[in-house]
Amino acid sequence: MRRRRAFIWLAVAMAVVLAAFALAACGDDDDDSGEDEVEVSATVSKIGIAAPEEANDFGWNQQGVESAEATATAVGAEVDVADGIGYENVEPVLRRLAQSGSNLIIAQASGYNTIAPKVAAEFDVPTLVYDAPDANVPGEVGDIETASQQGAYLAGILAANVTATNTLGIVVSAADSNWYKQSGGFVAGARSVNPDMNFRLAQIGQAAYADAAGGRRVTSSVIAAGSDIVFGMGDGASFGMLQAVETATPPAGAEQVYFIDVIGDKTSVDEEGVLLSSVLWNFTPVFEQAVGDIDAGTFGEQGYVLSVDNGISLLRTDKADDSVWDQVDEAQTQIAAGEIEVPETATLEEVQALINS
Repeated sequence: MRRRRAFIWLAVAMAVVLAAFALAACGDDDDDSGEDEVEVSATVSKIGIAAPEEANDFGWNQQGVESAEATATAVGAEVDVADGIGYENVEPVLRRLAQSGSNLIIAQASGYNTIAPKVAAEFDVPTLVYDAPDANVPGEVGDIETASQQGAYLAGILAANVTATNTLGIVVSAADSNWYKQSGGFVAGARSVNPDMNFRLAQIGQAAYADAAGGRRVTSSVIAAGSDIVFGMGDGASFGMLQAVETATPPAGAEQVYFIDVIGDKTSVDEEGVLLSSVLWNFTPVFEQAVGDIDAGTFGEQGYVLSVDNGISLLRTDKADDSVWDQVDEAQTQIAAGEIEVPETATLEEVQALINS
């Protein structure tokens, strides 16, 4: 009998110990989840993004979608992608994103900055737009501006060090303020190295973002005019620009024609090795900042700026010496510190005036 009682007491004691361990384990789980919650957004569980072209363009649309996906992963949210929607029937897409539970909508085109605020107000969904500095509305709309000229200034430094003809081509696909700002930044950066640098500037059309054939034709013309490096801005049109560079006969004085791209990285499709660099745009830091502002209840109180401080950089390749890349790195540091002020040319006329100055 005594043995049986002893056994019972031993079983009870073991049960108490096991319960204590279980409680401790639960406490550890609570601590772990608390640590995870620091990184997970308190209010954003789904991010919706609407993009005009397909998210495989190695440019604006792909970078926007990839940045939205990276942000969603970072804050523990889902992502709802609506790409390739064009510009004609945007409102139903934005409404669907709002109705499907998006807590943040990214309207990934400046052409959406009229309809997107309307949908944001109707559904009370925080929405990011582009190039609309007067659109900020607390709790509803946050505008993203780009200091795109800063990255282009770095590209100009690179091009001026690599060119053999001292003539650089600039090709833009559309009447786009970002393209014009980058064009001016490129001119300023190149002339910081060589004040006598020459430029051949050409535009494909008013909105020829996806015009690959036009990109090839216009790029060929600036190469024929003596450019051995082409700075091209065009989304889908940039593939035509790249093809023109790949098949070009180098102008007199040059052995090679190179291409500098924007926003994305076309290294994987650069079969002829002509990609000198690309001005890369990573939207993730800005998107994450927007999520943080939504959590803090301050979204829309002010806009956002994408710059060399938080997402714009220059793709490094092996087609320039280390000493050149050192110049680029130094200039990026000086721009971020405010020691170099890059001119902002928002129109074609301002770019042309800078070239002619």
